[in-house]
Amino acid sequence: GAPGDVNSNVLVARSTGDAQLDKAVWQWLSWDKNQKTKEQIESLLQNGKHKELRDRLCCRLTFGTAGLRSAMGAGFCYINDLTVIQSTQGIYKYLERNFSDFKQRGFVVGYDTRGQVTSNCSSKKLAKLTAAVLLAKDVLVYFFSTYVPTPFVPYAVQQLGAVAGVMITASHNRKEDNGYKVYWENGAQITSPHDKEIIKCIEECVEPWNGSWNENLVDTSSLRQDPLKKICDSYMEDLTKICYHRELNVQTSLKFVHTSFHGVGHDYVQLAFKAFGFQPPIPVPEQKDPDPDFSTVKCPNPEEGESVLELSLRLAEKEDARVVVATDPDADRLAVAEQQENGCWKVFTGNELAALFGWWMFSRWKENCSQDADVRNVYMLATTVSSKILRAIALKEGFHFEETLPGFKWIGSRVKNLLDNGKEVLFAFEESIGFMCGTSVLDKDGVSAAVVIAEMATYLQAQSLTLAQKLVDIYEVYGYHISKTSYFLCYDPPTIKRIFERLRNFDGPQSYPRCCGIYSILHVRDITTGYDSSQLNKKSVLPVSKSSQMITFTFQNGCVATLRTSGTEPKIKYYAEMCALPGHSDRSVLEEELQKLIEALIENFLEPDKNGLTWRSA
Repeated sequence: GAPGDVNSNVLVARSTGDAQLDKAVWQWLSWDKNQKTKEQIESLLQNGKHKELRDRLCCRLTFGTAGLRSAMGAGFCYINDLTVIQSTQGIYKYLERNFSDFKQRGFVVGYDTRGQVTSNCSSKKLAKLTAAVLLAKDVLVYFFSTYVPTPFVPYAVQQLGAVAGVMITASHNRKEDNGYKVYWENGAQITSPHDKEIIKCIEECVEPWNGSWNENLVDTSSLRQDPLKKICDSYMEDLTKICYHRELNVQTSLKFVHTSFHGVGHDYVQLAFKAFGFQPPIPVPEQKDPDPDFSTVKCPNPEEGESVLELSLRLAEKEDARVVVATDPDADRLAVAEQQENGCWKVFTGNELAALFGWWMFSRWKENCSQDADVRNVYMLATTVSSKILRAIALKEGFHFEETLPGFKWIGSRVKNLLDNGKEVLFAFEESIGFMCGTSVLDKDGVSAAVVIAEMATYLQAQSLTLAQKLVDIYEVYGYHISKTSYFLCYDPPTIKRIFERLRNFDGPQSYPRCCGIYSILHVRDITTGYDSSQLNKKSVLPVSKSSQMITFTFQNGCVATLRTSGTEPKIKYYAEMCALPGHSDRSVLEEELQKLIEALIENFLEPDKNGLTWRSA
C-alpha cells in the first residue's frame, strides 16, 4: 500500500506497464507536497504520456561545471521543491560524516530572484526548503533575508567559518532554469570527489524526512541567523583593498551606466561604487529591479553582446556616459562596453577584459609592493579554454601563470591551495566574462569586477586614454592575442557524442585528425580520455573529466582551438586563439587567418548541416 494521502487504487489502475516507471511515479506522488508540480505528474499519468514521465522521473540531477542546474518543473531531473529537499538531505548526510562540529559551525544559504509561477517555484522558496532540512536537524543556518549576488555565499562561508553553503541560482541561463550551487568550507565550489560522494548520499536518502517540508522554520527557528548586514558591510570594506586611486575616483567627470539584467546586482553595485569613492552609476530603470521573466532581453546573458545591451547603450548615449557595465542576473559575471571616438560602441570580450585586468592588477601590485616583494611569488590563473594573454604577460614580467580545467570551481580550489602555501594571487578569469580580482572571494565576482573596471577607466582617462586604446597598447607590448568563442545548439546528446567519437577515430580507430582542411595539427589533447600527444607519456597534465566532452587542437600555425560541451546548457562550444609574439603583430592578417581556421574547424569537425546543429543567432 501507499501512504494515506495517495489513493493507491488509482495508481494501480493507471499502471504504465513499466515497473521502474510505476515505482518512480508512486514515489513522486507520495513525496511531493507542492500541488502544482504534483499535478504536472498526475496529468501526464492520466494522459498516458509515458515517454515524458520517463524523461522526468527516471533520471537524477548531477553536478555539472556549476553545481546542479536544470529547468524548473516536476521530475527527479528538474529543479523543484522535492529535488532541492533531496539534495540538501544528501549534503546534510555528507557534511555530518565529514565535520564533527558541523551543527555549531553552520551552513550558509543564499538565493537570486528567479521563479516560475506554473510550478509554484522560486529561488527564495527553494532556499527556505534548503534551510528547513538543516534547521530541522539542529544545524545553525545563515539564511540571507533577501536576494544576494552569488559571490556573497562563498564569501560568507569563509567569513563566518561555516562548513559549506548553497546558492540557489541559474546565473545567466534562460528564465525556465534554476540551480543549486554548493561551496565547501574553503569558500570554493565543490570539485570531485565531493560531488560524486554527495550524489551517493543523496541517493541514500531520497524520501523527505519529517520537518524537511517546513519552510516556515526560517522564520521561527532560533538556529537561523541573518548574515546580510554583517556580510555586506564586511564585503564592501574588503573591496577597498583593491582600490588604488580613490582621490581620482572622487573627482572624475566620467559617468557610468550599470544594468543588472533584471537580477540581484543593482543595490550591491551601487554600494561598491560608493566604497571606491565614485558617484553611483546610472541604473537602467527598466532592468534595475528583479524580474524572473527577464522581460526586456531575449536571454539574460550579457555575453550575447550588443543585442542584449541595447537599453543600457541607448541610456548611456542620452546621459553622455562613456562606459557601460552589465552584471548578469546573479552578479557573478561582468560585461563592459565603451563608446569609441566615432560614436560606435565596443563590447569587450571576456578575453579582452582579462588582458586589461591582468595588466591593471599586475601594474598596481608592482607600484604598491614592498621593496623586498618577490615577483616569483605572484600568480595569475585562467581556465584552459581562455586566452593565453596572461601567460604572455607573466613570461615578460616574471610572475607565474597557471591553467585549470574549465569552470571556476577549479580556479577557486587551486587559488586556495596557492594562498595556503604563501603565494600571492592577483587575478584569475574564464573567457565567459568571469573575473576574480583579488582573493576576498574565491569565485568569479561581477560586483568587484565592475568597480575595478570603473577605476581603471578613470585612471586611463586622466592619461587621456580609453580602455580600447589601452588594450591595443597591451597587445603591442605583450603580443597580439586574437580569439573567438561561439557555440552551436544541439538538443540531442547522441549527436554530440557521435561528433566527438568521430574525432577520436578520425583516420581509423583511436587516431585523431592530423589536419583540419588545409591546416596541419601539431598536438591533440583530449580531456575526456586523458590523452595528450604533446606529453612524453601521452597523458594530459590536467585531470581527466570523463563526464564531459573536450578536445584541444594545437595547429602548426600557432592557433589553439578547443571543442567542448557546455556544462550548463545544450551547447557545443568552440574556442580558438591566434597568439603572436611582441612585434610580430599585423592584426588584420591574424584575424583573417583565425577566421579561415574557424571556418575549417566548423566544416570539417562539427559538420553542422549533417548533424542538424543550430547556429548561434548572430
